[in-house]
Amino acid sequence: MTSRSLAAALAPTSVAIVGASDNPNKVGGRPLLYLSKFGFAGRIYPINPTRDQVQGFRSYPDLAALPEAPDLAIIATPGDLVAQAVDDCASRGVGVTIVMSSGYGETSDPAAIAAERAMVARARRAGMRLVGPNSQGLANFGTGAVASFSTMFLEVPPMDGPVAVISQSGMMSVVPYGLLRAKGIGVRHSHATGNECDISLPELAAAVLEDPDVELLLLYIESIRDAGALARAAALARARQVPIVAVKTGRTARGQQAARSHTAALANEDRVVDAFFRRHGIWRVDDIHDLVNAAELYLKGWRPANRELVVVSNSGASCVLAADSSEPLALSLAPLPDATVAAMAAQLPSFATATNPIDITAALLNDSTLFGRILAALETATDAALFLIALPVVGVGYDVPLFAADTAAFMRRTGKAVVVAAPQENVAALFRAEGVPVFGNQTEALAALAQIAGHAALLRLPAPSSALPPAVPVAPGQSRFLDEADSLALLQAHGLPTVPFRLCRTEADVRAAFMQFGAPVVVKACASAVPHKSEHGLVALNVTTAAAAAEAFARLTATLASLHVDGQVLVAPMIRGGHELMLGARVDPLFGPVVMIGAGGKYVEVFGDTALLLPPFTADDVRAAVARLRIAPFFRGVRGEAPLDLDRVADAAVALGAVIAGAQGQIASIDVNPVIARAAGEGVVIVDALVERAEGPGVSA
Repeated sequence: MTSRSLAAALAPTSVAIVGASDNPNKVGGRPLLYLSKFGFAGRIYPINPTRDQVQGFRSYPDLAALPEAPDLAIIATPGDLVAQAVDDCASRGVGVTIVMSSGYGETSDPAAIAAERAMVARARRAGMRLVGPNSQGLANFGTGAVASFSTMFLEVPPMDGPVAVISQSGMMSVVPYGLLRAKGIGVRHSHATGNECDISLPELAAAVLEDPDVELLLLYIESIRDAGALARAAALARARQVPIVAVKTGRTARGQQAARSHTAALANEDRVVDAFFRRHGIWRVDDIHDLVNAAELYLKGWRPANRELVVVSNSGASCVLAADSSEPLALSLAPLPDATVAAMAAQLPSFATATNPIDITAALLNDSTLFGRILAALETATDAALFLIALPVVGVGYDVPLFAADTAAFMRRTGKAVVVAAPQENVAALFRAEGVPVFGNQTEALAALAQIAGHAALLRLPAPSSALPPAVPVAPGQSRFLDEADSLALLQAHGLPTVPFRLCRTEADVRAAFMQFGAPVVVKACASAVPHKSEHGLVALNVTTAAAAAEAFARLTATLASLHVDGQVLVAPMIRGGHELMLGARVDPLFGPVVMIGAGGKYVEVFGDTALLLPPFTADDVRAAVARLRIAPFFRGVRGEAPLDLDRVADAAVALGAVIAGAQGQIASIDVNPVIARAAGEGVVIVDALVERAEGPGVSA
């Protein structure tokens, strides 16, 4: 359950406005106007020492003069008066205070940042919670508690509804509101968290999700400061079957810099954010229009079981365009049974198309019942979950009301996700009146279908496990890196398939190792002080004789000596064939353990063909991640080559995730490159590994 203060923030029984203005177009006047205009039933206390009344309400000189401690206070004073106002609210026993004033942590001014921290410290000592500073406010249209100064609510009249919007940006808390209202969708919550000096977006999201009337949560995020809190909110949403759709800015270096300038927050590595969102069932979109594009489809309760699409149109060109547009969205055109195609062809003119996409043609102008008959033929003929009705032009002579009624009836009978693309507003209005989602163009319609299908598939995955992996002890030491032998041994001890090897201190040891493994072998220096051996010429590949192995030993030990490093030499079989992959793991400072899988070898950084996973994950999760890589075809087999052993690759990735998570912060990173993947059934082998200890007492940098 929410804390008392958060409940008070969303549904207060009394509100004070510090700095209340008689002018409803000022920051201090707008919340007072909204509270009275939008049906707030609680008590309203304007605070203004120079006026007896403000906007018709009795005004008080200060908080101490109020007859009660208000649940919620709004501070809308100039910056130099904010600190005192916060102190007054804390002294009066206010539950939560919204600081609308700006000029604090969003700036780069050390003094302003320090002032914000001091404000939080004073509030916490009194048990008071803070929203902001630099917050546009909170708005709950279910209770009328509209404690905001946004002009949007005057421009676009509110209507209570099932959608909640929470944003770290004031403007982006109301732009989605406006877009949703333009679609005829009501909004219950529209909240801006500002600088989040105290109450954060994830915490507010969890509070909003306790509202049983919320069916869809939209988030605008510039920085994630508490991944655990956001994960908990996502778990609550999953339990309530409330989809979360999020814009997370900072995908690019420029975007990350802009986010720092705007919120003074550290940008998160974007690909880790993607992995985190996937793991917790949050659907990420690129911009604010995408945030609301599929809202109506979510609110229909549609959770498509597949990504198969059927297109019906009166235009051949629209059919072709839909086919083209569906492919990059990974929507497949559903095949139709021969009997269904034949039955539809018998009803359509010879120049129509009865296969999917279905082109009814302008024959609709002569026979308006064709539309309904084609839909009826499709009802039980396909398992496709997605339907697009594309009507680029229909007008006088077409029975559009009948088309709309037939589409709505089909939608209700089948429960399938059905959308219409109709650029003519008079046509769109008729479908909208029947409850059918309408888009102005096919691009947006198909994107919305793809989104709900993808999100549904994401939410069908098992919820993240909270089970702790077995502990992985790391031998104590002062060096930052384990040498290669210790790195391989650590991985081997926890189920990863490593190459056999032998440590050698003498030429005789090297010759014996060569005899043990047979030609060819690899001879490598093994010293924790030189983690990157290739840079110093400390690797000899494809060594085919004992004499060559002995020569390599002499050369490598001489190089180590020149570097003033004490080390040994590692001899291992030279693994031939297979395909080079890489596995890696590291501990992200915000999201915790992260595992990477992808193309390996010496060009790993050039091609960057990798996917990220957050432990704990399953072998199925690895298979899904591999399917997103450009090298995915190698796992299926190409040009006569055998498929790679994906099952063993998946097992290795899962085991690596257990190691990095089980180390519980003792390991900073693990580099496993290359991993040689052989043909299916032949397994994988790790030929090189490097484990990096986490920084700590006694560990050298």
